[in-house]
Amino acid sequence: MHRFIQFNDETIDSFLVMEMTDLTKTLAKDADMTLKYGPFSYLDYKESTVYVSHFWDHRKKEEEVHGLKSDIYLRTVGNLHETSKEEVIDYINKVKSTSVPRFAKQLFVIGEEIRLEEICKSKRPGTTKSFEIRRELYRQHFEAQLTVNLTKSVFTDALFNSLFLLLHAQSPMVEPVGINEDIDLAMPFLHRQVTRLFETRSTEDVGKVCFEMVEVVDEIVRRDMLNEYFHLPEDVYHMEGHSPDTFEDLKRKDPLQNTDVLEEESTGEEEVMDEEFRTWHRETSDKGESFLQFDLDQGSQSDLMGEGVREGDDGDQAMAMVQGSAQETEQEQYQNVKAQEREKENLGSGESALGKDNKFAVPHFLTPSVPTIDEKHGYNHNKSLIAPYQKKLQKMIEKTLEHKRIQPRTDLHFGRLNKKLLRFITDDNPRLFYKKHNPSSEIDAVFSLLVDCSGSMYDKMDQTKLGITLFHESLKSVRVPHEVVGFWEDTNKATKTSQPNYMNPVLNFNSSLKPGSGSEIMQLQPEEDNRDGFAIRLMTERILKRTEKQKFLLVFSDGEPAAMDYEQNGIVDTHEAVLDARKQGIEVINVFLANGEIDEGQRKTIQNIYGNFSILVSDVEELPEVLFPLLRKLLYKSI
Repeated sequence: MHRFIQFNDETIDSFLVMEMTDLTKTLAKDADMTLKYGPFSYLDYKESTVYVSHFWDHRKKEEEVHGLKSDIYLRTVGNLHETSKEEVIDYINKVKSTSVPRFAKQLFVIGEEIRLEEICKSKRPGTTKSFEIRRELYRQHFEAQLTVNLTKSVFTDALFNSLFLLLHAQSPMVEPVGINEDIDLAMPFLHRQVTRLFETRSTEDVGKVCFEMVEVVDEIVRRDMLNEYFHLPEDVYHMEGHSPDTFEDLKRKDPLQNTDVLEEESTGEEEVMDEEFRTWHRETSDKGESFLQFDLDQGSQSDLMGEGVREGDDGDQAMAMVQGSAQETEQEQYQNVKAQEREKENLGSGESALGKDNKFAVPHFLTPSVPTIDEKHGYNHNKSLIAPYQKKLQKMIEKTLEHKRIQPRTDLHFGRLNKKLLRFITDDNPRLFYKKHNPSSEIDAVFSLLVDCSGSMYDKMDQTKLGITLFHESLKSVRVPHEVVGFWEDTNKATKTSQPNYMNPVLNFNSSLKPGSGSEIMQLQPEEDNRDGFAIRLMTERILKRTEKQKFLLVFSDGEPAAMDYEQNGIVDTHEAVLDARKQGIEVINVFLANGEIDEGQRKTIQNIYGNFSILVSDVEELPEVLFPLLRKLLYKSI
């Protein structure tokens, strides 16, 4: 299928992302530090995350790599250790009183980065080239932006562009361009102030220089900057160390208008009037920030909230503030709750063992139904089509096993040393070794076939079933245990905190070798989205429980992963899942299915995920012919 128009066809270089992630963790000396792409580059202290900018996308490979590295150097070597968060907060608070806070914050960012750049180059001289490329690319960008802003009469942005170019000028003789009369009159002072940024030794120094400039700019410009070129993450600094409200903070502190106290003490036998309070009516139709909040300014004080106590009951609202004594509950204790129920309660919290991008993914393993008559007829038809390949492969494997079984076990050139060493003297080419055990007549291997059941497989599923039938019948004939599992994510039920993923093991390790098995393969159907990394990790857990020496995981798919909140990191997460499986001794191989020419973008995506262990099938009609040599090679490897 030729795709002559494609929108949003962005592909992620997973190798580059993982390389940058490793660099981030190494420089930060923090294994929990993560890397993410964003519109701007900054350090999120709260989430321990370094954001690198999309500014470096769609450039030459060398420029992209050095640009990303320069972002990482500034955040890990610079901001993490050299930036004073208290001084940043102080500066942000001061510029809020001006009319140009956007200009002020971006000016502070470029001033601080100038200081941090010199620190990075001093500590790590190898970073010099990355910063040279960074400066040149930003210079080109701001020269173009200056021309655009002058043409559109966006003078505050043009002033920022001009200051940036003066700060990064290749020659001290560069003169600022004319913007308008007011700005041009103040430019000599601003020019001198900009050069002072090279003399700063701390975040406090940068803040002082920048604020002096902001006070002047505040008087000569009419409005704040329109564009945002750099980002100062205000919430990262202000929210850090913020303590949650305590119970004392929630208590009412303003006094009543009257201070009288009821003379009679409560006995607990007072008459209680039940009255229903409506939470909505026409007067309160607009949503507010309070929940059943009542302002009581008048009334007499009682002892119920003083020295008196009462036992809590089921009628108390979850958000009401009720003072009571601790009482034993008749409900089931938490430690007695079933493990399965506790597991559901904990679902979606914290990091997931199945990948940080899958912490809200929920696995659901289905039970295959009994094959229908039509499914049996369809499978028998597929079985007849692949019969020649299956029989040929079975004979080849059986002959190889027989040859290994009857081949001599003594008089070998290598193995265990024989006790009869006289031939070492008498023979020109002595065979002094032997092998102790006879080879097994069975193949010590196990296969797991993972099938993408996303909606895009609708035009490839029939041929995929034919290829899987070849695998099943061939493996069954030589007694190699295997399983076939389809996977997909339910798009309609997926939310931000729960993404149900269905695994359909139509054949498991126990049923795969039964004589009548196979018709269940026909139950595989195209469904919805695909979260490949999550499915691969689940299959890795299953196959690692097997005792066979050789373990193979084959993934049948027709494209890159696509699921909720999985677009940006899906390729990287799947690549990490593949690497994790290979580290544990599982050979992961991808069979990429297409119905037409495979473009370079698709080839690169699959290579980024699986490396060189991928078979690209441009015509699914040829799938059996392609799978036959693959299966033969894998089985020979296991003998």
